[in-house]
Order: sequence, then structure tokens, then C-alpha cells
Amino acid sequence: MRDPENPRRVTLLELFFDLVYVVALALISRGMVDQLDWHRAAQALILLAAVWWTWAITTLVTDLYNPERNEIKLLITAVMFGALLMTTAIPEAFGARGIVFAATYVAIHLGRGLFLMPIVRHERQTQRRAARIFVWFAVSAVPWIVGAYVSGDARIVCWSIALAVDYLGFRLAYPVPGLGVVPEQQRNVTAEHLSERYQQFFIIALGDAILTIGTMFSMEHNEAENIGAFAVAFLTTLLLWRIYVHKSGQLLPQAIQAAQSPSKFLVTAPYTHLLMIAGVVVTASGFHLVLHEPTGRTPPAWLAVILGGPALFLTGRASFEYEVFSRVSLSRPGGVLALLCVAPAVLFLAPLYAALGAMLVLAGVAYADFRRSRGKPPEMPAPPH
Repeated sequence: MRDPENPRRVTLLELFFDLVYVVALALISRGMVDQLDWHRAAQALILLAAVWWTWAITTLVTDLYNPERNEIKLLITAVMFGALLMTTAIPEAFGARGIVFAATYVAIHLGRGLFLMPIVRHERQTQRRAARIFVWFAVSAVPWIVGAYVSGDARIVCWSIALAVDYLGFRLAYPVPGLGVVPEQQRNVTAEHLSERYQQFFIIALGDAILTIGTMFSMEHNEAENIGAFAVAFLTTLLLWRIYVHKSGQLLPQAIQAAQSPSKFLVTAPYTHLLMIAGVVVTASGFHLVLHEPTGRTPPAWLAVILGGPALFLTGRASFEYEVFSRVSLSRPGGVLALLCVAPAVLFLAPLYAALGAMLVLAGVAYADFRRSRGKPPEMPAPPH
């Protein structure tokens, strides 16, 4: 287990582990805009939720266990190998390589439990925690593997059920008959380490947006239109970063420490950050569309991506703010409402104007944050209700 006296900083191996997810997010955001429809969007969401869960659970392992121990280093390396194998299957996960994606996901989570339970056998409570988690992932393994052998909507349904089991098990603290739930004292987290890890993954998601901007920018169209689309995409990425870090992102470690029960953040943080990261990934998909074709009419599906990404991010950001301050600024739901109001107007305009509308809404949210905090003493986190 992690020694309370040990340094709380993120290790270099954890940063190396994150490199896999740069590729994974890029493949998901690009895959979503190929033959864009609701099926493709649902598939992208399932892939993102699965990839995110391998990262989130591994991050909790490195928070609860000592990441400097050789056993934990070996575990992180093995998960990295599995996550990279999953990533290679993403383009065909709903096609011929579904079994590779599903079997690797199952192997990562079941393998983690099979590895941890023997090495913590002298700490009975810790071993029971690993056993509870193993049981839940063993249950979700069934729809994961079954889904790999069916196709179309059936695979979407099976994998959605599997993810629901995985996410619900975590939310309920992995109750198992005869063992009960994971005790509260075994769910405490290290504020500095865990908050830094979530911040780093959000930066990785922004890296996907930057990668899209850099690789999709071309001069095939009018030079002014290309540069305009490039500028709008870059400024949108900058605003996403600014809105995330403003107060809540900066004060997450203090918020966890201020909480009467740090485990409450352990329960909610994976979900709020998944929403924000999904918003960034969808926004990156919108950049792909706008930079590829900034002119002409905006198809409804394109509009859903271009405006839906920022709306999804603001929804997650509102939940994140509630985690830290136990309240939500009006600018968050106001921004989502503004994006909905913008949609009918830009439906008849070029994609570049839709992206510009989304950027201006985010700029308004960022300005509202600035006005609210300007000249006031720093706001301290509030314990969650």
C-alpha cells in the first residue's frame, strides 16, 4: 500500500502510461466523423467510456498502492500494453476486431485483480477489496465477450450493458454477497496525486484537439477561410482550457482535502471528467469537419457535433464546479442554452460560422468567470453535500 509519508507526486511511469491515450482519443474523435450518424456517435461514446475506464481504474490503483514498488510498476506496464492493444482495435472495434477490443478490456481488469490478490494476501482487507472489484468485472465480462460475437445494434446493446455494470459497480462501492461493500476507510484518496492525474488527462484530451488542428489545416480552400477556421479552432481549444482551470481546476486538491469524506470525490470525479473529456473529443471531431470543409451549408449532423461538443463540456464543467464549490455558476447552463439558441441560426450558414458561434459562447462563459472573480478574495472550496 502507499505509505502516507511517501511523495504524492505523479511518477514518470504514469506519464509514460498516458501516451497510449493520446492515440486512443485521436482515433475515437476521427472515427466519429466518418459516415457521421447516431450509430457512429453511440459507438464513439462506448469506445471512449471503455478507454476512459481503463485509465481511471489504473489511476486509482496508483493512488491506493505504492507506484514505486516493482510489482505496481509491472502492473502499470502490463495495463499499458493492453491499452495500446485496445487502441489498435478502435478503428474496427465494431467490425472485424471487436473480439480484440473486448477481450483486451476484460483481460486488463480481470488480470489486475488476479495479479493484486496474491501480492496483498497478508493484508486481508486489501485483498477483499481487490476480490470485490474482480467479481464485478467478471460479471461485466460476459456481455463484453458476447457483444464481440454479434454485430450492429446487438453489439452496441451488449457493450452498453457491460459498461453500465462497470460504472455502477464503482458507484455502489462494489457490493458482493458475503463481503459487503468496500469500506469507507479503504476509499480515501491522495488529494495531490489524484487531482494532478485528472488534470493531466484533461490536457491529453486538449492535445487531441491540437493534433486535429495541426494535421487537418491545409490551403486547399480559400486562404482567408482556412486561416479563419484555424484561428477559431485554436481559440476554442484555448477557451476550453481556460474554463476548465478557472478556480475549480486549480482548487481540486484543496477541495478533496476540505471534504469531510474524500471518498465522495473518488465516487464522482470519474463521471464529471468523462463528460468534460467527451465534450473535448466531440469538439475535436468538429474541428476535423470545419477544417476539412469550412464553406457551404452546415448539415444537421455536423451542427450537432460542432455545437454539441462545447455543450457537453459545459455540462460536465457545471458538475465539476458543484463538486468543488457545491454550487453552479449561471454561466454554465447559460452557455448550454446559448448554444441551443445559436443552432437554428447557423444551420443555414457555413460550418465556419457554426464553429465561430460556439467559440463566442465559450468566450462569454470565460468572460463571466473573469468578471465574477475579478477584485474578489480567492474563493475556497466548499465541502460537498
